[in-house]
Amino acid sequence: MNRFADAASQLPSSRRRPGPSAFWHAKALGPGLRRDDEKCGFTAILGIVFALAMMFSSPTYAIDPLPFKDRTEELRFQALTRQLRCLVCQNESLADSSAPLAADLRRDVFEQMQAGKSDDEIKAWLTARYSDFVLYDPPLHAGTWLLWFGPPLVLLVGAAAVFVIVRRRARLAPAAPRAAVRPAADVEDDW
Repeated sequence: MNRFADAASQLPSSRRRPGPSAFWHAKALGPGLRRDDEKCGFTAILGIVFALAMMFSSPTYAIDPLPFKDRTEELRFQALTRQLRCLVCQNESLADSSAPLAADLRRDVFEQMQAGKSDDEIKAWLTARYSDFVLYDPPLHAGTWLLWFGPPLVLLVGAAAVFVIVRRRARLAPAAPRAAVRPAADVEDDW
């Protein structure tokens, strides 16, 4: 041992201070148990890292595998489910969603494909059940014209409003002189 450790051991017990490892011994191991400081510190740090990893990890969901006949059928299924919207998530396609309803709809689409129906027939069947909302690219008809032309119409109305406001302010603002002359009394710099 070195001379500092010898000097500390000769102090009366009332004057000795517990080191930082004493805290870890008391908390992690409980009273009466002793371990090496390095093992105890490593165990505590490992426990904290594991708890944080478990707390911040996100669950992943696997999509149920379907028994496709060949690769072309699988590609057709993937393309079709990417064109359909998940009714629960609404911002995800049917292929990307992990909601239980999306899994049911994927299974329904697969069964329709196995029955020999075309993509248009499957889309028609889904729109008959869930309306045009199930399609990411809804058809243009009287019920969906606002979906197609609403956002550009709102942008045009906003641009027209900004144009009118700017024109009014320009007309109402007095013409400012080109060279501003400072009064004679204000000679000092305004610092």
